[in-house]
This record gives sequence, structure tokens and C-alpha cells, in this order.
Amino acid sequence: MVFSREPDAPTPSEEPSQTMPTSNPFISLFGRSPFKPLQQHMRTVTECAALVPALLQALIDGDAQGMEAVAQSILTLEEKADEIKNSMRAHLPKSLFMPVDRRDLLEVLSLQDTIADSAQEAAELLRLRPMPVPEAMAQPLLAFARQCVEACRQAEMAIEELDELVEMGFSGRELARVMAMVDQLAETERQADVMRNELFRALFTHEEVLGAVSVLFLHRLIEWIGKLADGAEKVGDRLRLLLAR
Repeated sequence: MVFSREPDAPTPSEEPSQTMPTSNPFISLFGRSPFKPLQQHMRTVTECAALVPALLQALIDGDAQGMEAVAQSILTLEEKADEIKNSMRAHLPKSLFMPVDRRDLLEVLSLQDTIADSAQEAAELLRLRPMPVPEAMAQPLLAFARQCVEACRQAEMAIEELDELVEMGFSGRELARVMAMVDQLAETERQADVMRNELFRALFTHEEVLGAVSVLFLHRLIEWIGKLADGAEKVGDRLRLLLAR
């Protein structure tokens, strides 16, 4: 009697190769560098802050619909920044094989987040209470907002250099270049402070025309805009400390 032979089972090398899906959402979303979500978060934060001048322009123009549309865009971007922040906090490895401590990254992340929060506060304030802007203050207010956004962009540029800094061992020309960027950021924020104080002085000269309530809310609006640059400078300061270790 002849027995038919069952086909041999494939050896492990003959098994069709399959790519196992990663079990770490952090890696699947952002790759293996912990800087990727931090950089993506800062890009989103800067995009959020960059809408503030358009928000103010709509306020100055008396464009209620335009102001609402810009405010909604700011709130959407702030929510997106929160999603990235929460994902990073949840999935960032507790130990990293690189010269950057997990706590340092999370602290930079928190400082970045204050920028988006400040843009959100400005947007929500104007949604709740649109206010008149004296004609003499309109252009200085816009210039101030653009200066604060520039500080955010400079902070973003510095954060984008983190991968390169790791490759260079946090030393040499690349380190000097990033430190110079942080110095420039500090100067940009200092200039924003000067512009903010000038706006405060101008605001109080219009108190009789605007009324105390409008002055109060405009003062708060200017403060929230200034916090964009303040937050950016704090990101730069924290980055300076991180690089000095």
C-alpha cells in the first residue's frame, strides 16, 4: 500500500514575512525620536498664536463674523495641541537612551502649551466681549501681536534643532548656533515688553472716552497677547538650561 505524503510544513525561514504592528502608539504616531511630538506640538502652538493678529484685525474692523471664524480656528488648534500634549505625556518612555531627561522634555512641553492657552484666552475674551479699540492704538496693537508671534516662531525654530543637537552631541557649532537663537528670542521678547508698556500708557490716556470697563478688558487682552512672547521666552530659557547640562 502506498501512503500519500503530506506536504512538509514550511520552515520558519519559509514562512511569509510579516511586519508586526507596533504596540506603542507614541512610536507609531511620531517615530522613535521623543523630539518629534515636542516639535509637532510647538508647530501647532505657533500656528495657533499666529492667528492672533488676524483676530485683532477683525476686532478693529468691526467684523464680528470674521472674528468668530478666527476665534474658532484658534480654539481648534489649541485642542489639537492638547491632544498632542496628552499623547506625549501618556506614551513618552520613562527612560530614554539619550542625554535628555524625560522630565526636561515634559517641562518644555508644558511651557509650550502655555502659549496656545494664552491665544485661547484672548480668543475667548473677544468672543465674550468685543471691545472698541481707539484708532491711535490699532496699529501699535497689531504690531505688538506680530512681535509676540515672532517670538513664538523663534522658539519653534530652536525646538526644531533638537534632533541635530543630539547628533552633534550637544556641542560644537550647532550648540553655539542654537544658543544664539535663544539669545535672539530673549531680545525679541524684551522688545515685546517695551511695546506692551507703551500700549498700557496709551490705553490709560483713553480711559475717559472708553470707560473703565472697556479699559479693564483691553488691558487684559494686551496681557494675554503679551503672554505669547512670555511663554516663548520661557521655552527658550528652559532649552538653554537643558543644553547647559
